[in-house]
Parts: sequence; structure tokens; C-alpha cells
Amino acid sequence: MTPGKTKAFFARLQRQNPNPKGELEYTNPYTLLVAVVLSAQATDTGVNKATRALFKTVKTPENMVKLGERGLKKHIKTIGLFNAKAKNVIALSKLLINRHGGRVPNSLEDLMALPGVGRKTANVVLNIAFGQPTIAVDTHLFRLGNRTGLAPGKTPLEVEETLLKKVPRQYLKHTHHWLILHGRYVCKARKPLCAECVVRDICEFPGKGGGG
Repeated sequence: MTPGKTKAFFARLQRQNPNPKGELEYTNPYTLLVAVVLSAQATDTGVNKATRALFKTVKTPENMVKLGERGLKKHIKTIGLFNAKAKNVIALSKLLINRHGGRVPNSLEDLMALPGVGRKTANVVLNIAFGQPTIAVDTHLFRLGNRTGLAPGKTPLEVEETLLKKVPRQYLKHTHHWLILHGRYVCKARKPLCAECVVRDICEFPGKGGGG
């Protein structure tokens, strides 16, 4: 996709949704981090249902450690892989207390050193909590990058690096959310709703259909 097309692509997404927001519920950088860790291989809706009661009382790493792994499991047992996730959340909470004074670090390296935190999770936290122009490539972004011609790549990292190079700076902060929401509700995996797509004429997907 040419630079001109790329700019037009994001200009249209911006017009459609000037201030896109993530759908995970959280109260501060720490609860955001926990929510994103819990969302791996789970839906945002499912995570939100499980964390609403949890985040009313647990707002800090100290609160979480006091709750304990068993207590956390009671809250998140409806989420996939909840045993492993509970173990990681308790472990990362202890590390935040011991290494970072109970605060969530704002660097990719420090975040990725935490249990259960990969590159995608770290980039989500940096983008939402700290306003950094990072791009977290999940299944939606990976699909859109390749399907539309926006950022072809064989791996999530390739797609991320291509997007960071190609997306005009003024759109970088919200790129992550625009593409996730577009992939979730319009450019769906099995049946993309091409007839409803605001960038249909720019998209380079050869299989563009009428939607539905």
C-alpha cells in the first residue's frame, strides 16, 4: 500500500471514530495490566465480567498479593487458562512491589520481564496507560495488516515493525485501537463486511465481497 493510500486509510478511520477506546475495563495502569494478561485467549467481554467485582477491592499489587492465588482464582475461574493466569498475576504483582515500588513500569523491557507479559501485552499497556505510540499486534491486526496490504508480514513482529514505519505519526497513537475495532466488527476473519467498510476502495484485499 502506497504512503498516500495509507494516510487516507487512517484519515477515514479517524473520521469515523476520532477517539477510539479499548473495551477492557480497568481503573488504573495496574488493573489494566492485569486485565490484559487475563485477556490472552479470552474475550474482552468475558474478562470484564470476571474483573468487575475483583477491581472493586483489588486496585494495587499489594491488594492482589493479599488476596492470594486461591482468592484470585475464585474471581477468574470463568476465564480460559485461569490457573496459569492466576499464578502469573500473583507473581508479577510481587515483582512490581519488589522491583518497581508497586508501580507499573513504562518501558517495554521492564514490562516484558514480568511473568505472563509478552510483547503484545506490554505494548497495549504502554499505549493505553502511558500514551506511547506503540502497536500491539493481535490476531485482528495481523489479519488486517496482511489482508488489506497495509502491512504484510509473516510474523506479528514483522507486521508491527511495518506499521510503525508506514503509519503517519499523527495516527500512531490510535492505530492499535482503530485496527482492533475494525477487525473485530467490520473486517472479520471469516466474513468481512466489505459493504460496510469505510476503506473498501483503498483496501487491497482481492477477495472483497459485499458483506453479510
